[in-house]
Amino acid sequence: MTTKAPTTASSRSLSVRIGLGRLAKPPSLEFLLIGSAAFLLTAFGVVMAFSATTVESLKNSGTPYSGGITHLVYAAVGIPLMLVMSLFSVRWLQRLAWPALILGVGLQLIVFTPLGDAQGGNRNWFYIGGLSIQPSEFLKAGLVLWLAYILFRKRALIDKFWHFAIPALPAAGLAMATVLAGEDLGTVLVMVVITFGTMYFAGVKMRFLAPIVLAGAAVVTVFVVTSQNRMSRLLAVFDPNCDPAGQCYQPYHGLWGLAGGGIFGRGLGNSHEKYNWLPAAADDYIFAIVGEELGLVGCIVLLALFVLLGVGIVLILRRTDSMFVRTLAGGIGVWILGQALINIGVVLRLFPTLGVPLPFMSSGGSSLIAVLIVTGVLLALTRTLPETERAGRRAQAPSK
Repeated sequence: MTTKAPTTASSRSLSVRIGLGRLAKPPSLEFLLIGSAAFLLTAFGVVMAFSATTVESLKNSGTPYSGGITHLVYAAVGIPLMLVMSLFSVRWLQRLAWPALILGVGLQLIVFTPLGDAQGGNRNWFYIGGLSIQPSEFLKAGLVLWLAYILFRKRALIDKFWHFAIPALPAAGLAMATVLAGEDLGTVLVMVVITFGTMYFAGVKMRFLAPIVLAGAAVVTVFVVTSQNRMSRLLAVFDPNCDPAGQCYQPYHGLWGLAGGGIFGRGLGNSHEKYNWLPAAADDYIFAIVGEELGLVGCIVLLALFVLLGVGIVLILRRTDSMFVRTLAGGIGVWILGQALINIGVVLRLFPTLGVPLPFMSSGGSSLIAVLIVTGVLLALTRTLPETERAGRRAQAPSK
């Protein structure tokens, strides 16, 4: 009969050192860049939400802080979710791919039930109790994760069109169709960008991507020309005599807000446009309020934070030796940075009004939480980089 050896103090000490080594794995430069940029952007967004919503909050609830507090609560939910996602391994992210897409499509279909609600001509929200949810934001997260996984599974046949296109294109098209059925063309355009970016970073050849882009552009063109509202918004961008009291009311007030801020701004909380002049001041046009209150300096700081985030993502792309990591990081990067450019372009009147929020900044819980979740995925991917893994193994090794 064998007896179990007693646990010695040295063996207990060894297990403790190994456990602490796993928890204390040194963060990489990419982790620090992406994490700090996300935290600072979120904090920036909370401050601007408090400022931009004061007038509307005072009118609706009798207190100027209700809108800002709501956004703060969303941030308080999103930041822990980001940190939890940062602990996921690549294998678990891959296991989540199918459930994430199915859940995203399922949530999106709820908008067509009696729980659904239409705002600004788009049916893209539903209510549970007093909570408003925009499921397309979570559908974008599910789509980018699923595409990265499927393209990774097809990596040996990525140079053959039908092998990578099935089921990637039909599933992406279905996801977009559920959003387009709610008349939200702006979100669909972001999903198109996500799909293109994910395929590009997966290594799909341009001779395959070009026809896909042309086909997508043709579909978007059809939806634009068959809608009088969309056509008028598009033409307003190119019309120097567009009526500032009519179709160009919101674009002009966004520009006037930016121009009114000058270099140093009117001061935090001193926006004129938020006094019911600029529609969606805290949402899609939050960049205009940043420019009005904090001036050119505030806009440059905001753009610098997005650049910081972009640098962290580019470093992941350069250092990883995993196709899945590269594809997923590239798709998420194209989503966040591409959507930011689209939003800012709308405020600068380079693009028609699309109803696309500014990541981390725009008031709205669904957008903020979804972006923080995928930022957590980026943080998880930084732990897979070769030098980070070696540093982690050194931290786990017992000292002699």
